[in-house]
Amino acid sequence: MRYLTSGESHGPQLTTIIEGLPAGMPILAEDINNELARRQKGHGRGRRMQIEKDTVQIGSGVRHGYTLGSPVALTVENNDWKHWTKIMGQEPLGDQEQAEMKRVISRPRPGHADLNGAIKYGHRDMRNVLERSSARETTVRVAAGAVAKKLLHLLGIEVASHVVEIGGVKSNYSSYPSISKIQEITENSPVRSLDPIAEKEMMKAIDDAKENGDSIGGVVEVIVEGMPPGVGSYVHYDRKLDAKIASSIVSINAFKGVEFGIGFEAARMPGSEVHDEIAWDSEQGYYRKTNRLGGFEGGMTTGMPIVVRGVMKPIPTLYKPLQSVDIETKEPFSASIERSDSCAVPAAAVVAESVVAWEIASMIVSQFYADRMDALIEQINQQREYAREF
Repeated sequence: MRYLTSGESHGPQLTTIIEGLPAGMPILAEDINNELARRQKGHGRGRRMQIEKDTVQIGSGVRHGYTLGSPVALTVENNDWKHWTKIMGQEPLGDQEQAEMKRVISRPRPGHADLNGAIKYGHRDMRNVLERSSARETTVRVAAGAVAKKLLHLLGIEVASHVVEIGGVKSNYSSYPSISKIQEITENSPVRSLDPIAEKEMMKAIDDAKENGDSIGGVVEVIVEGMPPGVGSYVHYDRKLDAKIASSIVSINAFKGVEFGIGFEAARMPGSEVHDEIAWDSEQGYYRKTNRLGGFEGGMTTGMPIVVRGVMKPIPTLYKPLQSVDIETKEPFSASIERSDSCAVPAAAVVAESVVAWEIASMIVSQFYADRMDALIEQINQQREYAREF
């Protein structure tokens, strides 16, 4: 199972084409639109979220509410396109029109793909880089993730996320509530926090950063329950499921680190306090007494909840811009200012959910017979029973 995305931040639309979905899987535009709306929420979002009301158009691969087994095309239109038709249009511009446009970007912004991308592709106008490297692209990654989450839900696998930290303010919780409770609490929190006290402090930190023309980052956590054991592989590096998830997390714009379970804390602990002891009972079969490894051993699921965290750096577009160099004159300048958020960590939690769900669904589809949804459901149930009786 795979997907590609296309589109620019201020282009006419964003598109993803998904290949490899089982036939007979129920899916509605509403399922995807709910996830797109979640991505647009969160304290600290900028004016772009007031302009774009993201909704999906299903162009192919679905008939009467069920997948056909053929590629599924999803499109999200950019409402702001009407203001950018000349700047971002596909037709060539004349010399006079080019001169009047006055939107050429020659000053790369620190922390962005601007300069490196311009060097790579030979662009003298770095708008050609920033339009595609923008986090706006995550819109259709969330659309693809919504489809993956629907598939997992039908298999009895649920995904949720929450914000662990923003700007140094940490959420304090002693244990995890159920997945459904996490979803309920975070949907009613402006910063997707499980801790109401930390929530207020996080919001203040975001407001302070915005007032100062700055930005702040944080840490998000994704939890997946219902996974059967043995999904993934120890045989080859590129079939380890935790490795695929780690790669997908770091592929999200501005994410710079990832950890599972207790993560980097394991470096400061003895092995006896890191590894999860194995137990068995007749009701659930094998299980781990703890889940310090975050649901993985040897690149495969253990059947325990998957717990993965990602670190998001502060957004590099600042209203008190950092110093840069104009690529035409080589003179120092303050970097260009583009419309941006002061903090996108709550929205990034939704994106993280999507990419984790996609990697899990993709691995399941590759590991089990998946031409038909009913057959896939049967196989996953058989895998659970087989592991229980092993």
